[in-house]
Amino acid sequence: MICQALLFQCSKCVPCSHAYCRVCISRFKDCPLCGADIEKIEDDPNLQGVVDRFIEGHARIKRAQTNTEEEAEGEKKTVIYEDVSLERGSFLVQQAMRALRANNIESAKSRLSVCVEDVKEELERMGHTPELCSQLGAVLGMLGDCCRATADSSSAIAYFEESVNFLMKVPKDDLEITHTLSVSLNKIGDLKYYDGDLQSARSYYSQALDVRRDAIKHHSSVPSQILDIATSLAKVADVDRNLANEDAAVSGFEEAIKMLESLTIDDQEVGLEQRRQSVLKFVNSQLVK
Repeated sequence: MICQALLFQCSKCVPCSHAYCRVCISRFKDCPLCGADIEKIEDDPNLQGVVDRFIEGHARIKRAQTNTEEEAEGEKKTVIYEDVSLERGSFLVQQAMRALRANNIESAKSRLSVCVEDVKEELERMGHTPELCSQLGAVLGMLGDCCRATADSSSAIAYFEESVNFLMKVPKDDLEITHTLSVSLNKIGDLKYYDGDLQSARSYYSQALDVRRDAIKHHSSVPSQILDIATSLAKVADVDRNLANEDAAVSGFEEAIKMLESLTIDDQEVGLEQRRQSVLKFVNSQLVK
């Protein structure tokens, strides 16, 4: 009832025995359901086992198969199982997002990891189809976000790099996929930047910029794409300045400002306009230095 997701590391309160995820209930001194004082928290492996079996069973559906209505009457129907791991993938991602909203990172990682295993099994069976590669790339990116939230930068980079590897195999005519690819590249760049590896950071920022420049060739009228390019230009320019390449930095900031100032955003796109103003404020402040 706290995270609204399936139980993970199921634990029960003593003495009331109400069950929650361990991470969720560890923040409380009183039971959220009945209000009783929590004397201690105990693992509940039996209930967790029920949840785990439900998740495992979600990969398969039961169907009654008969040839004709006449055959069905008076005869026992044959129940068969069919693999529907993609449907389970959507279900697990939904569960992970609920856990993330409740800051239950380990629960989210667990669900996403199962989803990754499912999709990789499908890849072995179906081949590297665009649908499977894009789905796997997105889920791996979410796992990277989970690791980044727990300050596990090495694991985050590994997941983001794997995400990039699969997204690179997908046609770049889909704006959502292009955006996800460039964001993963930028996130690797951010982690390298904060680790002090400026050359690597610049390399990843530049790759993200190239992806976004290529996308705008096919979607030149989409404001979000132009804003993405301006953001990437600012990231590359910021690294150039830290690498003492001032001329390149100034050129990048100036190009970003030109794009942002010429960008027209619909009045209804309030969030997009706020983002434009934020990026524009940053790049203008860099040229004042």
